[in-house]
Amino acid sequence: MSSSTESLKAELCQVIDDRRDEFLALLQDFLRIRSVNPPGDMREAADFVRGILDRFALPHRTISCRDDMPNILARWDADRPGRHLVLNGHMDVFPVTDDALWAAEIVGDRIVARGASDMKTGTLASVLTYCLLHPYRDRLNGALTLTVVSDEQSGGRYGTKFLFDEHADAITGDCCLNGEPSGLSNVRFMEKGTLRFSLSAKGPGGHGGYPHRANNPIEQVTNAVHAIYQRYHRQLASLPPEIDAILTSPETIAAADANLGKGAADNARRITVNAGIIEGGQKATQIPMHCSVHLDMRFPIGPDRDRIRGELETLASEFGCTLLVNEDHSYPASSTDPFGEMATILRNNMKGLLGHDAPPVCSLGGTDTRYWRWRGIPALICGPSPISMGTDEEHVTLDEAIAVLKLHVMCAIDYLGRPTSPAV
Repeated sequence: MSSSTESLKAELCQVIDDRRDEFLALLQDFLRIRSVNPPGDMREAADFVRGILDRFALPHRTISCRDDMPNILARWDADRPGRHLVLNGHMDVFPVTDDALWAAEIVGDRIVARGASDMKTGTLASVLTYCLLHPYRDRLNGALTLTVVSDEQSGGRYGTKFLFDEHADAITGDCCLNGEPSGLSNVRFMEKGTLRFSLSAKGPGGHGGYPHRANNPIEQVTNAVHAIYQRYHRQLASLPPEIDAILTSPETIAAADANLGKGAADNARRITVNAGIIEGGQKATQIPMHCSVHLDMRFPIGPDRDRIRGELETLASEFGCTLLVNEDHSYPASSTDPFGEMATILRNNMKGLLGHDAPPVCSLGGTDTRYWRWRGIPALICGPSPISMGTDEEHVTLDEAIAVLKLHVMCAIDYLGRPTSPAV
């Protein structure tokens, strides 16, 4: 990188250090907004984001498919032509079982709150990166776009997918940087695909002592689920050799297990099944009239997802069940070059800021980066640890939140600091 680029990175990192308490307080305010999806009302969270942009006197527009699910879009251009970097983050968070998470209190060295990991820390990093770099656009090239969306937690139908369907020219860009939870000692280059579906069965019902009179939908559904687990859960996937070589390298195995828990590296190469919701019956002595179960399957890159989708219809019918696929939550795996330009920029900045290497690792959950990757556009993730996301212990450490912000700023400067685009 040029000396001017390195100088600008150091200057902005100092700004972040000087305003550390201000930015952490801003994160706490963001985390206190109850932007749960479902139901998905993001209007208060969107007002908060627009308020930050207004404070920095930066124009923005709101684009919505649904009134309660607004998406915020903003762009500024540098003084010289160059590449187009897109920052992407979402406002919606998981439901809670403990309302104390909305207090967003600082406990020791961390903020404990819903969304601290997934993904308001990363989203705020995108917003502040967009704002902090604007006064320095005379030292950069190209354009920077900010997309802050609703509905990621429910598949993106009204969020990033909607923006690509209706406003692709505005958000496609040449590269995407996203702040989803990833951990700061690895580079997330791939994420699994999903198949989300329900199985259901019906019957006339009756007295539990008269099983000769009626079928039992709970029995049918649970037997079908057992068969799916037996046939597919933790089955080794059919991976492309070059992907398998990365996922089985010693440094990637060590990084995956350290960031995601022991066994994560092995999990990345396997198909997984999770039965998350089961509904049916009213009384132990009554044969139920209906039962349904909702399942989520995860697949690495390869042919397995399409093959298994075709097999599930036959399996469901064997047990007298109806299969219904949730198309909004079902999508193929995606990947980006783990040694491409932005991946290298991110890795180098992690090394410079935090002092450690960052091997390529597969994400086990999904993110909106897939919409860029499917179009052949490099898309990388840089966010806090994912270990606590969705739990009643969800948190981000104070130093981690500041490091995520610094890394977003540093990577954006490196990417926009070059006047021309090398091959990516």
